[in-house]
Amino acid sequence: MSTTAGRLYGIGVGPGDPELLTLKALRLLRNAPVVAYQSAENRPSVARSIVAEYLPGNQIEVLFHLPRATDPSEAQPIYDKMVEPIAEHLGAGRDVAVLCEGDPLFYGSFMYLFTRLANQFETQVVPGICSPMASASVLGLPLSYRNDIFSVIPAPLPAEILTAQLLNADAAAIIKLGQHFVKVRDVLHDLGLASRSHYIERATMAKQRIVPLHEVDPTTVPYFSMILMPSKYQL
Repeated sequence: MSTTAGRLYGIGVGPGDPELLTLKALRLLRNAPVVAYQSAENRPSVARSIVAEYLPGNQIEVLFHLPRATDPSEAQPIYDKMVEPIAEHLGAGRDVAVLCEGDPLFYGSFMYLFTRLANQFETQVVPGICSPMASASVLGLPLSYRNDIFSVIPAPLPAEILTAQLLNADAAAIIKLGQHFVKVRDVLHDLGLASRSHYIERATMAKQRIVPLHEVDPTTVPYFSMILMPSKYQL
């Protein structure tokens, strides 16, 4: 690890509300000569939009894309190439702040950079507020008590795995709903858990919506949505 190389920062920018950025994240963000962020092709970066008002305007900005590949072996060379511009800045002695919605190490895109660059460059991760915690606060739901098992379950899983995981959880956050909403809703109904489940999309963002589960239009469910199932215990 070169002492003259730049430092890599993974900055958790939180769930969407710019005021939920930590003071440490704000300081590092403003001082970094290079700011990097990812977005889907032909779409603005959500992470950058969260912190846009804090950017001083004199930084180098690096945009990268992380395609959602179902086959990890196919994604490997794409991700390897994606980190090259960031590695070049670090190698030239410039610190790079990589923005990540929520928390960098909780289903965050920064993990793909971390596994490729942290052994070459000094790296620091600044945690951010993750979407399940933000959603619980917005909904006003205590998620778990005492020895409850709280599970975070990705909606793309097959219905039988969702069923098994929900049966073993006292409380749960089902994330990455999108096109998988109907499958998740049906599993919750089959298990008798629908009445305990709460739907929210874009928590803390300007377009936040809270909709009763039975009123959700499956054709409009975005990626940034989730279902929270709080503890059945109310102490």
